[in-house]
Amino acid sequence: MNEPLVVLTTVETVEDGERLANLLVEGGLAACVQVLPPIKSIYRWEGKIEQAREVLLLIKTTGAIYNELEEAIRENHPYQTPEIIALKIAVGSEKYLDWMANSVKSAL
Repeated sequence: MNEPLVVLTTVETVEDGERLANLLVEGGLAACVQVLPPIKSIYRWEGKIEQAREVLLLIKTTGAIYNELEEAIRENHPYQTPEIIALKIAVGSEKYLDWMANSVKSAL
């Protein structure tokens, strides 16, 4: 359950992204959060095709604290239905993955 994960979420503004990123890293729920520049999202919402500029967050964490991280995102996210998708990291630099594991709450 301590497998490394990258969790994706989007927010409306860079400020929202930085606020959420700081909250997650300071709370020990993420080793690192990358806030990417605005992207264009095209999606279906309430039966209509919508377009929006959003900011993508790449959140590095572990499976051991995923549920707590998801709860923190839901409680602090400006969207009614935020995207929260976790991807398992199949392989990666051993030193980086060790750093990730040692940088989250379960290891602190």
